[in-house]
Amino acid sequence: MGTTLDPALWAAVAAASVSGGIIGLERQLAGRALGVRTAVLVSIGTVVFVHVGSSMGGQADPARVLGQVVTGVGFLGAGVLFQRDGTVSGLTTAASVWLIAAIAATIAVAGHAWDGLLLAILTVVGLRVMRALERRLPCLRGTPVAREAQRGEDQTGEVTSRPG
Repeated sequence: MGTTLDPALWAAVAAASVSGGIIGLERQLAGRALGVRTAVLVSIGTVVFVHVGSSMGGQADPARVLGQVVTGVGFLGAGVLFQRDGTVSGLTTAASVWLIAAIAATIAVAGHAWDGLLLAILTVVGLRVMRALERRLPCLRGTPVAREAQRGEDQTGEVTSRPG
């Protein structure tokens, strides 16, 4: 059992925290459920799980550990989804939680700290650009089902009658 600090782990934790924090800050400033604290916790948790899984040698399959992280983060993301009056909200926040974990895993597995930072910046730019476009172009707001529900159209029969 080692008593020394693992510089690679701490570098990954720092890089993932910054990357996740950038996305969390954008969501927090936009008034969404996801904020800096949650984003940083998801980032750190992902790095730690991936690191532990990869350092167990033959006792654990790192790919399976990563798969379980993805499942757990998906469960967290499902917790921010809400359905009201036929519309679902929180999809972007749920996807953001999932993406934060993916960025943290990229940093933890491959050591790509700069790639993680760039991914976080591109995510924020994409979220901001899409928000601005949605304000200017109402046709981009929400999903087609949500837009139909807001207009009072019932498309359930059409959706359920289509072959899979």
